[in-house]
Formats: sequence, C-alpha cells, structure tokens
Amino acid sequence: MSSWLGGLGSGLGQSLGQVGGSLSSFTGQISNFTKDMLLEGVEEVGDAATELHVSNSKLAEVEAAFSTQKSEHERLKKLHAELEEKLEASEIQIKQQSAEYRTLLQQKDVEISHLKARQSGLQEEVQKLQRSAQSAASSPAVLPVTTASLTATTSSPSTFLTRPTEPHHGFHGDEMDISDVLWSQQEINRLSTEVMRLEAEAAHWRRMSQASTTSGTGHGDQGEILKLQRTIKELRDEMSREVDEHQHELAALQDAQRQKLAEVTRRHREELAEYEERIEELEEQIHSGDGQVSSPSDSSKLPELQRNVQTLQEAAERREKQLAELSASLEDAWRNQASLQQERDDALEENAGLLQNYSRLQASVAELQTRVQEQEGKALQKTQFEHEIQTLRNNLAAAEKEIERLKDLSEAEPREEVEHADILELNTIIGMLRQEKEVLEQEKLELQHRLTVAEEQMVCRNASPMESVEAESLEDLKVELERREKVLRAAEEERDTLVSELEELDRQNQEATQHLIAAKEQLSGQLKEAEAELIRTTAELNATKEQKGALERELEAQKEKTSQSAFTLNDLHMGKQHLEQRVKELKDALGRANEQSQEVRREAAELKKTLQEREEQLAAAKAETAQGGERRAEEELAGKERELSDLQREMDEMRSSYDKGMSEEYEVKMVNRRLKDEHENALRKLEELNKQLKENQAALNRTTREKDTRIEALKLEKNQLELELSQAERALSEQAKQYQQTIEELTRARSMDASALQTEHESAIKLNQEKDLEIAKLRRDVEQLASDHRDTNEMLSITVAGQKQLTDLLQEKDVFVETLKQNAADLQREMENRVSASTKEVDALKQAVEEKDKQLGGMKEENSHLKEEIDRLRDQQSRPQPLAEPKTLDIITELETEIAQLKSSRNALEDEVRSLKKTSEEQQSSLQAQQSELEQAAVRHQQTALDYDRLIQAKDEEITLLQQSVDQGRLPPFQGDVILQEDKTRSLNRDNGNEKHDLSKAEIEKLVRGIEEKETEIVQLNEKNLSLTRQLEQLAFSRDEVGKLSQMIRQKDLEIQALHARVSSGQDVLYLQQQLQAFAVEREQMLAVLNEKTRENSQLRSDYHRLVDVVAAKEAALVRLQQENQRLSDASDPSGSQEMFKETIQNLSRIIREKDIEIDALTQKCQTLVTVLQSTGGEAGAVSGGVSSNQFEELLQERDTLKQQVKKMEEWKQQVITTVKNMQHESAQLHEELIKLQGQVSADSDCSSKLSVDYARLIQSYEQKEKRLGGLSLELAQVQQTISQLSNTKDVLLGKLDSVAQTPEAAAATAQSSGLNLTAEPQTQQTAGVLQAQLAEKENLIRTLQENNHRLSDAASASESEQRSQAEEVRQVRDRLESLQRSVREKDLLIKTKGDQLSQVSEALRNRENDNEVLKQAVTNLKERALILELDARKLKEENEQVAARSREKESEFRALQETNMQVSLLLREKEFELSAVSEKAATVERMLKDKELGKSGELNQLLNELKSMQEKAVMFQQERDQMMMALKQKQMESTALQSELQHTRDKEQRLNLELERLRNHLLEIEDSYTREALAAEDRETELRRRVALLDDKLATSSNAVENASQQASMQVESLQEQLSNVVKQRDDVLLQLRTSQEQVRQYAVSLSNLQMVLEQFQQEEKAMYSAELEKHKKEKDEWKRKALLLEDQASALQLNLDEASAALDSASRLTDQIDQKEEQIEELKKQVDVRQEMLEEAQKKLMNLLNSTEGKIDKVLMRNLFLGYFHTPKTKRADVLRLMGSVLGLSREQVDQMLEDDSHHGVGGWVSSWLGGRGALSVPNTPQRPTSGQGLNSSFSEMFVKFLEMESTPSLPAPRLPVHDIKPLSAPPSGRASGSSSGSAGAAAGVRRPGESNPFLAPRSAAVPLVAGSGPAGSGGHLLMKPITDALPTFTPVPVSAEASAGAVLKDLLKQ
Repeated sequence: MSSWLGGLGSGLGQSLGQVGGSLSSFTGQISNFTKDMLLEGVEEVGDAATELHVSNSKLAEVEAAFSTQKSEHERLKKLHAELEEKLEASEIQIKQQSAEYRTLLQQKDVEISHLKARQSGLQEEVQKLQRSAQSAASSPAVLPVTTASLTATTSSPSTFLTRPTEPHHGFHGDEMDISDVLWSQQEINRLSTEVMRLEAEAAHWRRMSQASTTSGTGHGDQGEILKLQRTIKELRDEMSREVDEHQHELAALQDAQRQKLAEVTRRHREELAEYEERIEELEEQIHSGDGQVSSPSDSSKLPELQRNVQTLQEAAERREKQLAELSASLEDAWRNQASLQQERDDALEENAGLLQNYSRLQASVAELQTRVQEQEGKALQKTQFEHEIQTLRNNLAAAEKEIERLKDLSEAEPREEVEHADILELNTIIGMLRQEKEVLEQEKLELQHRLTVAEEQMVCRNASPMESVEAESLEDLKVELERREKVLRAAEEERDTLVSELEELDRQNQEATQHLIAAKEQLSGQLKEAEAELIRTTAELNATKEQKGALERELEAQKEKTSQSAFTLNDLHMGKQHLEQRVKELKDALGRANEQSQEVRREAAELKKTLQEREEQLAAAKAETAQGGERRAEEELAGKERELSDLQREMDEMRSSYDKGMSEEYEVKMVNRRLKDEHENALRKLEELNKQLKENQAALNRTTREKDTRIEALKLEKNQLELELSQAERALSEQAKQYQQTIEELTRARSMDASALQTEHESAIKLNQEKDLEIAKLRRDVEQLASDHRDTNEMLSITVAGQKQLTDLLQEKDVFVETLKQNAADLQREMENRVSASTKEVDALKQAVEEKDKQLGGMKEENSHLKEEIDRLRDQQSRPQPLAEPKTLDIITELETEIAQLKSSRNALEDEVRSLKKTSEEQQSSLQAQQSELEQAAVRHQQTALDYDRLIQAKDEEITLLQQSVDQGRLPPFQGDVILQEDKTRSLNRDNGNEKHDLSKAEIEKLVRGIEEKETEIVQLNEKNLSLTRQLEQLAFSRDEVGKLSQMIRQKDLEIQALHARVSSGQDVLYLQQQLQAFAVEREQMLAVLNEKTRENSQLRSDYHRLVDVVAAKEAALVRLQQENQRLSDASDPSGSQEMFKETIQNLSRIIREKDIEIDALTQKCQTLVTVLQSTGGEAGAVSGGVSSNQFEELLQERDTLKQQVKKMEEWKQQVITTVKNMQHESAQLHEELIKLQGQVSADSDCSSKLSVDYARLIQSYEQKEKRLGGLSLELAQVQQTISQLSNTKDVLLGKLDSVAQTPEAAAATAQSSGLNLTAEPQTQQTAGVLQAQLAEKENLIRTLQENNHRLSDAASASESEQRSQAEEVRQVRDRLESLQRSVREKDLLIKTKGDQLSQVSEALRNRENDNEVLKQAVTNLKERALILELDARKLKEENEQVAARSREKESEFRALQETNMQVSLLLREKEFELSAVSEKAATVERMLKDKELGKSGELNQLLNELKSMQEKAVMFQQERDQMMMALKQKQMESTALQSELQHTRDKEQRLNLELERLRNHLLEIEDSYTREALAAEDRETELRRRVALLDDKLATSSNAVENASQQASMQVESLQEQLSNVVKQRDDVLLQLRTSQEQVRQYAVSLSNLQMVLEQFQQEEKAMYSAELEKHKKEKDEWKRKALLLEDQASALQLNLDEASAALDSASRLTDQIDQKEEQIEELKKQVDVRQEMLEEAQKKLMNLLNSTEGKIDKVLMRNLFLGYFHTPKTKRADVLRLMGSVLGLSREQVDQMLEDDSHHGVGGWVSSWLGGRGALSVPNTPQRPTSGQGLNSSFSEMFVKFLEMESTPSLPAPRLPVHDIKPLSAPPSGRASGSSSGSAGAAAGVRRPGESNPFLAPRSAAVPLVAGSGPAGSGGHLLMKPITDALPTFTPVPVSAEASAGAVLKDLLKQ
C-alpha cells in the first residue's frame, strides 16, 4: 500500500511539475510573441509601404487557408468534443474504480483476518461484535449529522488513501492518514506559490501595458499596445475558461465522491448487518451444539450417530471441496484484480499521452499552419479513437447497468445527507469562483477603458497622411487578432470536449470497477457463508468427537469386514471373468475341433475313394499280368502312382496339419499381442536366437529340398518322417493346450503382485538360459546337418543339373517357406515366452505320451491284423465277386454328427440354465436391495418416532417450566401482600416470562430445524424409493434375454429337425447291410470307435443328470421366488395371484418330467446302439454275410421314438416360452405392487410425521391445561382459605355486634344512675362533655366495625361470585381436558395402529431377509454346480482332444502300413521280373543245347556271348527302367507337392492380398485424415498470420492514438491539478469542520453517558423509595391492627352512644339527597376532567421539575391554612385540626392522642368527639390499595387528589334519624381490598354512584387511591403522575370534608382556608 501511495504521489508530483513547466513555457511563448511584435512594429515604422504590401499578401493567404481550415476545424471539433467527453468519463470511472478496489481489498483483508480470529475464540469475538454493534446502533441515533459532515472529507484524494479500520466505527473516510495530509499540504503550498507567481506576472504585464500606454503617447508604439491587449484578452479568456473547467471538474469530482460515499456507507451497513446476523447464527449454533452434546446418547442412537458421522464426513468433504473452489475463485479474483491493475496502469499511461496531446494542442494555437497539417494527421487518429471508444462503450454498457442496479439498491438517507454536504461545498466553491470572476471582469473593464483611451489618443495624434496606412494595418491586425481568438476558442472547446470525454471514460471505468466489486462481494459473501458453514461443522465435529471415538472402532471393524467382502467380491468377479473367458476359449476350441474332425472326415472320404480307384486299377493291372511284360510295366507304373498318391496324401496331411497349426498360431498371436509388451526384454534376446534359428532352418530346408529328390533315401526315412509328423501333431495339440493354459495363467498373473511377476521374470531368465543351451545343441545338429548336406550336394549335383525350372519353382517355394518360417519363428518366440508357465504340465503330458505309446502298440497290432486282412482281400480280389463300396465310415460320421449335435444341445441347455441363473440372481439382488431399503426405511421410521418422542418430552419439560413460571407470575398474593411488592414480582415475572419466551423461541427454532432435517430424510427416502422403482424397471430389460433364449430354442429346433432328417433316411438299411457284410473286416475299428462313443454317452448321461440337478435347483429357486412374490402380493393386496404361481409351478414340473423322459430315451438309444453294434460285430465274426433285419427295425423304432422326443422337446420349448412370458407378467405385476407399497410407505411416513406433530401439539395443549387446572386448584384452595377466614371474622364480628346490641339496656340503667349522681355531683358538665366525647368515639368505632362487617360481607359475596366463576371455569377446563384426553386416546390408538403396521412391515422385511438368505444359499449351490459343469466340460474337451490324437495316430499307422504294403508289392514285382528273366535264360539254354546237338559249337559260343551281352543289356535296361521309374515317381511327387504348395501359396496370397487391401484402405484413410489435418493447420496458420498482421496494424494505430491521447491527458492533468489544489483547500476546511463536529459528538456522547448514569441513579432511588414505603405501610398496617383490637375492647363500653347513632340515621337520609346532587355535579365535572386532562399532561413536565425541587419540603400554604384554621375553628374542633397538623408533620397517632388528652383535661369542647368520628374510620382504608389498571389509567390527577382527600377526611354531621327500612346493604364490594381484584374496584365505583344502595352508617367515600400506586402491568398509556412518587414529596393529612361537598367544593374549601 505504501509503495502504491508513493508511486501515486510521485506521479502527481510529476504531473504538477509538468503543469508548472507548461505554464512557464506558455509565459515564455507569450514574452517571445510580444518581443516579435515589438520588433515588427519598429520595422513597420521604418518601411511602412513594403510592410503593408507584405501584410496584405500574408493576410490573403491566411484568410484562404483559414476558410479551408474552418470547415475542417468545425467537423473535427465535434468529433473531438465527443472523444473528450468519453475520455473524461472513462478517467473518472477508472479513478473511482481503482479507489474502490483498493478500499474493498483492504476491507476484505480485514474481514478475513477478523473471521480467522473469530474462529479461534468465537465467544469473545461475539461479545466484542455485540458491543461494536451497540455502539454503531447508538451513534447514528444521537448524531445523524456525522454522516453529512463526513461526506465532505472523502471528496478529497484521501479516498485513495483510506486505512483498514474497525468494521463498526463509521466508514473508511473517518480517519485521515497523516502522510496524506502532509503531502496534500505541501502540494497546496506549491500550487499557491505557483498562483502567486502567475499573479505577479499578470501584474507585471499590466504595468507594462500601462507603461506602453503612457509611453505610447510619446513614442507611438501602437504594435506593442496591440500585443499587450491581445495577451490580456488571451489571459482573460484563459482565466475564464480555466474557471469553467474548474467548475466542471469540481462538479464531476463531487458527483463521483457522492456516489463513492453512498456506496461506502451502504456497504458498511450491509457488512454490519451481516456481522450481526452471523453472530446470532453462531450463538444459535453454539447453543444447538451444546444441546446436542448434552443430549443423552442411547443405544438406539448408534446407527443414527453412524449416519450422522458419515453425513458429517461427507459434509466436511463437501466443505473442503467448496473451500477449494472458493480458494480457486479467490485466486481468479486476484488474477482479475491484477489484470485490472494492469488495465488501470495502461489507462493512466493513456491519460498521460492524452495530456501530452493536449499540451501539443495548446502549443499549436501559436502556429496555425503547422496545426493544419497536424489536424489532418489527427483526423485519422480520431477515427481510430472513435472505434476504440465505441468498443469501450459496448464493454462498459453492462457496467453501467450494474451500477444503476447498485444505485437503486443504495439507501436514501445517506444519499440525502451526502448531497446536502456536497451542495454546501459546491455553493462555497461557486461563491469563490464568482468572486474571482468579478475581479477578473473588473480588470478586463479597466484594461478596455485604457485601450479606448489609448486609441483615441493615437487617432488624435496621427492626423497625418500616415493615418490611413496605420488604420489599415490596425484593421488587419484586429482581423488577425479576432482570427487568433477564434482559433484559441476552438482549441479551448476541443480541450473541453477532451476533458468531458476523459470524465466519461473515468465514469465508465468506475462503473466497471463497481461491477467487479459487486462480483467480489458476492465471492466474499460465498466465502463468508463457507466459513460460517465451516465453523458450524467444526462445532458439530467437536460435539460429536466423543461419540465418534466409540463409533470409529465399530466403523473400522465394519470397514475391515467390508474390505474383506470387497476383496472376496473382486476375487469372485475375477474368477467369473476367467471362467467366462475360458468358456469362450473352450467353445472356440470345440468349434475348431469340430471343423478339424469334419476336414479329417472329408479327407478320409477322399482317401477311401482314391483307395477304391487304386484297388480297381490294381485289379485291372493284375488281370492284365497274364498278358505280358507290358502289363507288368503298367502294373509297376500303377504301383508307383499309388506310391505317388500316398506321398501326396502325406503331403496333404502335412499341409492340413500345418494349416491348422498356422490358424491356431494366428489366433494365439491375436491373443498374445497384448502380452508382448510385458516381455520385451526376453523378446530381444529371443530375436537374436530366432535369427540364428532362421538361418539354421533355411539350411535345413535346403537339405530337405535336396533330400526330397532322393527317392531311395525318402523310402528309408519315410517311417521316421511319419513318426515325426505324428509327434508334431501331438506337439501342436499340446501347444494349443499350453497356449490356453498360458492365457489363463497370464490372466491370473495380471492380478498377481509384483513379487510374483519378479519370480516369473527370474524363471523366464532361467528358461532363456536353458534355451541358449538348447540353441547350442541345435547349432551342433545344424553343423552335422551341414556336413550331411555337403555329402548330399555332391550326390545330387548330377541330378540337379537338368532341372532349372524345378529350381525356379523351388525358389518360389523357398520364399513362401521363409515367410512360413518367420511365422513359425514368431510362434516359437511366443511359445518360449510361455514355456515358463507350462513346466508344471509337462509331467502330465509325459504320462499322456506314455499312454499314447501304449495305444500305439495296440494300434500296431491292429495294423498287423489289417495287413493280414489286406492280403486276404487281395486273395479275394482275384475272385470275380461284385463288391459294394464301404459305407461304415459314413455311419460313424453320422453318429459323430449326432453326438456333436447332442453336445451342442447340451451346451445350449447349459447356456439357458446360466441365463436363467443370471435372471434369478438379478431378481434376487433387486429383491435384496428393495428389502434392505425397506429395512432402512423402517429403521428410519423408528428413529424418527424416537426423535419425535424425545422432542415431545423435551417440549413437555419446557412447557411445564414455562407454565410454572407463568403460574408464579399469575398467582396473586392472597395473604396480605402489598401492591408495590406485587408490581415488583409481576415485573420480574414478566422479565422472566420474556426470557422464557426467548428460550422457548430458541427451542422452537431447534424443533423447526429438527423437523426440517426429518423432511430432508423423508426426501432422501423418497429418492431411494425412486431408485428402487428404477431397479424394478431394469428388470424389464430381462425380456431381451428371454428373447435371446427363444432364439436359442429356435436354433435347437432347427438342429433337431436336421437330426430328424438324418435319422428319417431309413432307405439305406439294405445298403448298410451290404456294407456291413462287405466290410466286416473293419469290425475292430468300429468296436473301438463305439467304445469311445459309449464312453462319451456315459459322460453325456452324467452331464444330463447334472443338468437335471441344475433344473431341480432352478425349480426350487423359482418356487422360492414365487413364494416371495406371493408374500409381496399378499402384503400389497390380499386377493393376490396364487393361481398363476400354481400354473407356473405345474408347467415347470411337467417340463422337468419331460426332460427326465428324454434322458431315459437317450440312454435306451445309446444302449441299443451298443448292443446292435456288438451283435453285428459278433455275427460278422461268426457269419460273414447275414446281419439280422430285426436290429435295423429296432434302430428304426428308436428313430421314431427320437422323433417323438423331438416333438416333446418342441412342446417343452413352447412351454418354456409361455413360462418366461408368465414370469415377465409376474415381474410387471410385482413392479406395480412394489410401486404401490412404496406409495403406501411414503403415505404412512407422511401420516406418521403429521400424527407426531399433532400428537406433540396435543400433548403440549394437554399439559398446559393440566398446569392451568393445577393453578386453578391452588387458587380455589386459597379462595376457600380466605372464605373460611372471612367466615370466622364474620362470626366474630356478629358476636361482637350482638354484645353491642345487648349493652344499650345496661347503658340506660347506668345513665339513670349517673344522672342521679350528676345531680348530686357539682362537676356534672365536665363529666357530661367527657362522656359525649367518649360516646362520639364509640359511635365512630361502631361505624368502623359496621364498615368492616359490610366489607367482609361484600368480600364474601365477591368471593362467592369468584368461586362460582372459578367453578364454571373449572367445569369448562374439565370438559376441555376430557375432550383433549379423548383426542389423545384417539391419537394413541392411531399411533398404536401405525406401530402395529410398522411391526408387520418389519416382520415382512425379516421374512424377506430369511428368504433372501435361502436364495443366496441356492445361488451359491448353483454356482458350485456351474463350476462342476465347467470342470466336466473341460474333461470332455480333453477327452475329445485325446480321441482326435488317437485317430490321427491310427491314420498315420494306417498310412505306414499302406506304404509297407506298396513296398512289398514292388518287391514281388521285382521277383516276378527276375523269374521271367530266369525263364528266358532257361529257354535260351535249351536252344543252345539244341544247337549243340546240331554240332555248331562256334555259333554256340557266339550265341553265348551274344546271350551274355544281351543279358547285360537287359540288366542295364532294367536298371535304367528302374531309375526312370524312380525319377518319374520323384517328379510326380514333386509336381504334386508343388501343386499343393502352389495352391497353398495362392490361398496365402489371397489372404495377404485381402490384408494388404485392408491395410491400404486404412493407410489411405489415415493419409486423408492427415492431409485434412495438415490443410486445416495450414488454414489456421494463415488465418493466425492474418490476424497477427491485423493486430500489428491495430497495435501501431493504437500506439499512435495512445501517444496522442497521453499528450492530451497530460494537458488535462494540469487543469485537474489546479482544480485539485482548490479541492484540497476545501478539504482542509471540511476537515476542520469535521474535527469540530467530532469534538461536539464526543461532548454529546459524554453528556449522554452522564444522563444515562443519572437515569440509573434515579431508578435505584425509586427502587429504594418503593422498599421504604413498603416497610412503612407494613408498620402502619400492624399499628392499625393493634388499634382495631384496642377499639374492639373499648366498643363494649360504648353502649350509651346508641341513641346518637339513631340520630345519625336521620342525618343519613339527608346525605342521600346530597349524594344525588353530588352525582349530578360529578357528571358535570367529568366533562371538565377531559379538558383538564390535556392541561395536566402539559403540567407533567413542570411537576417533574417540582418533584426534584420540593424534596423534603412541606406545603407552606397548607400549613398556613391549617394554622389559621386552628385559630378560626372553635375550641371544641381544634383537636381535629391538631390531629391533621400532626399527620402532616409526621407525628404518630398515639402522640396526637396524648396531646389531645392533655388538652381535654384542660377543658376541650364536645366537637372533638364528633369530628374524631371521621378519623376513626381510617383504620382499615389507610392501607394503600391497589387500583386496577383501567382505573389508574383513566382517572385524572385532580380526581385522584380529591378522592385521596375524601378518603383521608370523612365528615361527621349531627346524626339525623332515618327509618330502618331505608337501610340497604351495598351490593358491590369496596375497592380497597388487599387482594386487589378488579371486581372490587368496579364495585367501589358503583357504590359511590348509587345513592340508594349506600350504607346509612357509613359516610360516602370514593375508592382509596394512594399516590404511590403501580400503573398496571406495563404502565403503558398512563401519564407520569401515575408513576410511583419519591419519599421527598409531602404526605398530606386527611382534610375534613362534608358529605354534601363534591370534589370541586372540597378544593375550593381548601383554597379558602
């Protein structure tokens, strides 16, 4: 902050320095201008003609330029004016916004620090804030002027420099920064010196002008005069313009200041209100937190507490998230602030530029032509300015709207005050400016006068011929001057427009900052709310920490359980996934095996066909053997062809096995690509090894190619190759298994730890080392093979020479083989990666190999048998029997297809079972979820009920406490309590009641909060119910699965139909018989196959049994589900849908029975097949021809049975579909029922909540009534006690009255005797006077007793009426109680019914839980069975693979046997050839012998030589023929191999072409996408470059504009600083006023505190007075009681005075007449009282002053009247006057009586006794009686004073005699009862106003109203005189008042006396 202030000060200093510099430069320019003009004047004097000509030409040019510039100037002026207005507004806004931002930032920092401190010590901070709130509330009430006085201060720059103060001591402009004041003072001093300097310069120029005028008379320097006049005019114009500018700027600043102050005050008040609200919320939270902590934690609360802890944790997490979001938003706000700061700096820079532009404009006034060019340049800049200002307007429109909204929100009062202060300031400023203006105008007038004088003098002097020239020059100069003045005015107007634009920009900036401030305030409000929520949550967390301690352990245990369950769940899920993957893989493998078996069957069929063809060819060849050697050659060719076909077959088998291996490898590749990433390191090593292997394999392939050419070597090595082939096939099958196992293990290994991976890695490294060793061995083998290869190369170099075409084909084949080898190498790599996993399975595979070896031995034996049978068949072939083609293999294939179909049907059934399991599991899970949610709902209902019970108990306790407090406040003190004490207790009780009321308010708020929480819980329950409905809706998705099941069933139907089609083909029976007869040889093979099939059938049987178990378990689960659904339906609607469930159960049982039948039929079929085949085998062994037709008939019958079973299966399928549909309908019905149940549950919850609320209300009202009854019973008891006391006193008084009635006779007797004595005695008169006095006293006593009696009777009657009213009230209360009890009973019954319903629901939930557990157990059993089925399926697959391997081995052995057979046939043919050669030799020998016989020995020798040579040639020919045959066979084999390879390569090429096409398409798509992206990127780049260029242009233009604007702004800053100096002066004045006002405020505050202290002292004194008066009245009461007892003792001696009592009755009749008159007077006086009431209200203030002044004084007038009355009264009545004076002087009754007795001894008249009668009646009424509130409020002071005087003085006139029947008892009790009942007072008033009902024994009296009387319960409406009076006031003695006199008469008598 200090750095910012320093920067601001330095900036202002620089700007002020610029102002000074610009002023000095301006004065320098003026001086230069004057010098030039003087010099020009001198020159003009020298050469006038030339100068005139030059000036005329210049003037013409200037006028031409001026005319062109004028239009342009006006256009630019308008633009400039608009821009300046905008600029000024924006500058003002920027300033306001920056200032407000800084103040707001400081405020927010202070608030944050306060809130942090408040978090640590909340209670202390709350108290502090309360004190601060009180001080803030009291200060504006006392002094509303402060705001108005303070508003003036902030109009100064101190608004920029406010310090963060306390948030409740006024707003931020209160405390002025000292450094700011000092700086502003320095600035004022500097500016004042500048003003002085300028004034000195002006005075200098004035003197110069005067000197010029004086000297001009002598010298004639008219040019200098004109220059000075121009300068004077310019200075005046500048002064006036600056004054106007100052006024405008002041107005703008004051408006801005007013807005700022209004905003600041409004914000301050809002913050205060927010703080107070927050404090209250925190206190409530503290109370609620304490209440929560103190509440007893029951065992039933544990789940609720757990939920609370969870909710608190969630809330804490939410709060943390909210805090994070708020912190992020705060950071964003800081960033926004920084950006705004940057924008502000930029705006300041722009302002500086604008000021510089302004200085340039002022400089351009002197240079018009340069200015024209500059204005042309500026026209472009102004257009740019317009564009930028338009954007600013658009941007700031929203800010203006926001500011208008904020202004509407701002309060009216502070604005009015601020406006008042601003108006005062403006008035002072305007006055100062007007004075300055007047001074300047006076100076202007003086200068004009001087100018006119000088001009006249010049005209007078220059009468010469030079006058015309000088006049012309003068006119020219005047024109030029006017033009310059116009230019100046235009420049000034432009400057004004710029200033206005700056102000507008300021205002817009301020509006933007206000908008930002509002946003920041919202953020801060959110922050405050978040902090408040944080505080509340921390308090709640602290409260629940103790409960958390116990709950956390349980939570940890539960967490462990849940984690274990989660782990188990994860394991189960992983296992399920593994199982699913394995099932898929097994299905794929089965499909592959089926395809392979089909391919094998096809190949077998083709081989059979080829065999038959070859056998036919053999037969033909053997038939032709008898014809000659040519046939033998053909036979040899046929044998070689057979060999070639065998080789082709072998090659095809190799190829098929290789293709299978390749397909498996491809699949394994696809699977294992994912695993390659995990074994990259191992792969690198293996790649190097694979390269070596590739080279070795290439060498091997060359050797194999060369060895293929060697037919003899192939024959020898054929057996070995076949063995290798079979091993390779085995290895491939094993590898496939290994691949599957490795895949499974790798999937398992995914979930393994890093340790397991490390162990696998180590094992892989070990295996790599082993592979390295194996590779070394292979290298050695390769070297050996290479040596063999060399040998073979040498051997085959002769044969390879002529086979170039073959070599080309072989090269192509090499390429293909290399690709295959690469694939094989990849496979080998992957295999080696998986070898680590297959080490454990090697042992099992070895055992399997041993078993296979054993099977091989058996197969070899079978081969030998086959060879024998082949020989036998050859023998039979010579016979001409027509043999049919064998079709046993077709039967086998059909059986195999049937078995495969049965397996597929079994798989389909398993799939169906699985899908049904899934559906059942889903339904069970949904049911479990529903049940759990229903349980939660029940638990919540119970908890809500418990919570409501607790709340009701707490409310009951609170209500009892409140009612006790109310009863304590209401119970009137019956046993002699005084009025004042009662008032005190009532006020105290009222305070207590208020406090209780506040407490009850807080508790009611707690209740409301609890109810709101319950409502939120109910909402959560509703949401959960909605989620349940959603889950039920998800059940509808199971219909899709049902559709899938139906599709599966349709597929099964198609398969069954295909089976039927195959089975139905019974036409081939005879053909089959022929085949069986023909091929009985293959019986053993058939038996072996059938054994395998029987084993498979047994496995299928076991699988079917398992399926039956699964179906049974499914049936049980369905039955359970149906039971559950039935329960649910029973719970929802008792009508239910039991018949549907029964039907579904029957359907399922029927389905299961049909399944059992099908399984039995299949088993029978399998058994019959086995028996048929065995019997056919046996019969074939025994009889070669005949198979009985009975067996085939049985087969046909079995086929028919199968058809029937298929039909049953179809029916079962339809039934399953119907059951599935039924299940869907049931699920929909269950869904609807569940929705109904949820609605019922929600309705029940609503009803229960309503009932609980009603119950709470009823209980509260019931308890209130009970408490009222208790209070009424207490009041009744007290009333009965008072009645009993009154009856006792009545009895006593009646007894006394009887004694008084009995005494008159005795009194008469004594009077007679005394009369005799009196005559006798001399002092009879004295004794008579004494007796009369005694008699008067006795009469008074009797009257008092009678009054007491009447009062008691009235009290009794009143008490009886009260008893009656109370009895009626009691009856009403009892009726209400009974009705309430009835309603409570009804509510209890309702609650019981609801509780029973809840218990039923909970029982239903428990039953559902049990059913769910049973279903869970069933699900686990089903899962176990599914696992068993999967294991069986695996076993079946393994057996299938074993069977396939055995079949392959058998096929390989069969091929080997065929090859051996071919070799044997070849040997036989060679032997036959040799025999033919031997026979030829024998023939030649015979011929030779014949020739020898002829004797031709020479010829013989020649012939022998020829024979030898021919034999050698024949041998050579034979060898050549053999070689040719071998070469032919080799070529044929090679051609077949090449053809097969060519076909394979074509297939491969096709596949590769497809793959290539796919890759090409993919690549093309990628390239297209890349090209599109590249094009888009290029477009973006070009667009961005274009934008960058545009931005550069804009930047250049904006920089130019900024420079111009900164120049203009610098000029404006100078003017603003001048204004600032004035404002600073005003600020100093206002500060002085503020200080004085603050001192006044402090004085007022001190005086207010003193007044408060005085008031408190007065209150304490009043309380002391009350207590003292109470004690005094108690003492007086005791004294009166004692006096009453004494008077009662004396009453027995007053029997003689009864005669005078009868005379008193006569006087009473007169009194009644007077009472009537008095009543009329009273009515008249009442009218006067209303008039006097108003006068009294005015007199109250005077009386209060009199109360303070007349403390401890006695009324002199009263004493004087009494004193004079004493001497004016006769001596007989002076005793009464003395008594009255004694009571006024405070003397006791005993002292006055003593004095009077002393006087009576000295001879006092009998008037004393008669006047004492009025005083004696004061024994009872002198107790201060409590008037009712209505009486006390409605009676005026004069009435009460008169009543007091009437009460204190009752007159006694001579007793007139009245008849006895005129005596009427008073109907109403008197008002002076100590009980203070309202009826009494009313009765007293009535008793006063009814003359007929008055007691004749009593003088009429008004109700006794003491001066010290409480003004009702609240004292509202009564005036001050009704309030208690201090002891200092005088107490008046009773004044004797006559019965006839009215109140006014009494007052008149007193005044006269």
